[in-house]
Amino acid sequence: MIRHHFTVDVEEHFQVSAFDGVVDRSTWPMQPSRVRNSIARLLDMLDRSNAKGTFFVLGWIAEQHPGVVVSIARAGHEIASHGWDHRRIPVQRPDEFRSSVRRTKHQLEALVGAPVTGFRAPSFSIVPGYEWAFDVLLEEGYRYDSSLFPIRRPGGYGYPDAPQDPHWIDRPSGRLLEIPPMTIRQFGVSIPAGGGAYFRLFPYGITRAAFHECERRNAAGTFYVHPWEIDPDQPRIRASWHARFRHYTGLRRTAPRLERLLHEFQFASIADTLVPA
Repeated sequence: MIRHHFTVDVEEHFQVSAFDGVVDRSTWPMQPSRVRNSIARLLDMLDRSNAKGTFFVLGWIAEQHPGVVVSIARAGHEIASHGWDHRRIPVQRPDEFRSSVRRTKHQLEALVGAPVTGFRAPSFSIVPGYEWAFDVLLEEGYRYDSSLFPIRRPGGYGYPDAPQDPHWIDRPSGRLLEIPPMTIRQFGVSIPAGGGAYFRLFPYGITRAAFHECERRNAAGTFYVHPWEIDPDQPRIRASWHARFRHYTGLRRTAPRLERLLHEFQFASIADTLVPA
């Protein structure tokens, strides 16, 4: 059977892009932390299913909660970078982005004692016009990226012309493997089917069908989830109706659906499936 990619974007419930401008970064240390318990629950789910995954960790989380990162690594999962403080790529200068991915890489490697070679941009925010980010990643020692969402969608992310399966990106700085989140083609349109809010809001059958379609192509599908998505009792943040709908709807469905998914498919970390350039 194909081993698909199970990935987790390790961030707190108040750090999502939907709450930018609502929860100031200066208040993050004072916000109620929920990540430790949610990660412990995810690790238990994966252990019971004999599954491995890749955890894209914010540098800020690693600094504030080093024990969380160590617990993930000790359970046999891959640690990768999600940048330092969940800033989307278009709001950063190249030098700021370099500082973020370098600082995060060093922080994570110091905790787990192993190379960190993967990166995922917050909100999949490497979008057309910001390909310079690939060169920075290569120059900072990363081997693969998982930031290109091959869909057409407003709201600051989406790279509609990207291939839907893992592929190589050739840049002046070298060659980077791209691991896009899973999509499925319906009526000539790419539908996001790889996790997140789509896993909570869309019928479960869409995700299952996408995995089966990947298997017919002999390709690994990449699924993602956030720790706060299995925490329906998290504090509610005052934000726009749209932000609250996207963030809070379906939270009680996530864990049961994850259990079902882990039973139906086999999962590995991205590192376990990497091939040489």
